[in-house]
Amino acid sequence: QVQLVESGGGLVQAGGSLRLSCAASGRTFSSYAMGWFRQAPGKEREFVVAISRSAGVTDYADSVKGRFTISRDNAKNTLYLQMNSLKPEDTAVYYCAAFRAYIGTTTSRVQDDYEYWGPGTQVTVSS
Repeated sequence: QVQLVESGGGLVQAGGSLRLSCAASGRTFSSYAMGWFRQAPGKEREFVVAISRSAGVTDYADSVKGRFTISRDNAKNTLYLQMNSLKPEDTAVYYCAAFRAYIGTTTSRVQDDYEYWGPGTQVTVSS
C-alpha cells in the first residue's frame, strides 16, 4: 500500500512559479511510474504529466509542455512538479498518483491505470 501527500500549492500571479512536491510512503516508490493530474472547478480531472520509474521517460500534456517539469528522487520517495510561466487556466487542484507499470508500458495518461492518489493541493493563479 502506498500513501501520497502533495504540498507546495498556493496563490501566485500569472507568470509566476510554484514547485509542488509529492511525498510517498513505503519502500517501493521506485516500483511505480508517477503522474500529476489536475481538476479545475466544474471540469473533469485531466492529465498533466507522467514519469517512468527510473525517470528515463516523461510525457507532458500539450497545455503544459515547455512550462512544467516533472522530476523524482527515488532515494527520498518524492515526486516534484516545477511549474513556471503560470497562467490563470492552470488554476486547479493538483493530484499526484502512482501507477504500477506493466510490460510494454512505462507511463500512462489513463486515470484508471493509477492505483494510488494523494488528496490534492490547490494552485491558484491570479490574472
